[in-house]
Amino acid sequence: MYEVKKQIYLDFTKNQKAALCSFLRALVKKTPEQTVDEILENFLDDERYYLEINASRFEFLKDILDDEQFIKDTKLFLIECRKYYDYKKKQEPIIQANKEFEKKKRKFLQEVKMGKEPPTKKQLYYYEKLCKKYNIEKKELSSKLEARNEIDKILTEYSQPSISILEEE
Repeated sequence: MYEVKKQIYLDFTKNQKAALCSFLRALVKKTPEQTVDEILENFLDDERYYLEINASRFEFLKDILDDEQFIKDTKLFLIECRKYYDYKKKQEPIIQANKEFEKKKRKFLQEVKMGKEPPTKKQLYYYEKLCKKYNIEKKELSSKLEARNEIDKILTEYSQPSISILEEE
């Protein structure tokens, strides 16, 4: 898309070209169900209408809107935008898979780091209170990871009602 952008709208200023290309790119992204020809036709019709009522964003298009070179350049840019967004759409599953992988990797690395650090005072205090509450014998906790896992184990074990108690009732 960027190579095509260098080859089109050679008579425009840098700002004019950037504004028009940005608008066209957004138009393609907003209407994925339309063909390039439909998008081009809609764009040209809308611009003619806005020029008639003197409300156009692109006043510089007034004299060249029906010019063959302008239409050819616009269509070329729209085709490249469509290719770009179609490619991005096809890449979405791969991008999502990479995000999932990175998330798992961060979690793993965090656990490795937690396994090397001593437990915090809060963790030790909370663990002691849980052990006292549920009459559990305390273990010597050597890392944040071990403390977290022990606390989770106690909470899951004692927070859910026991099946044997439910069967007796």
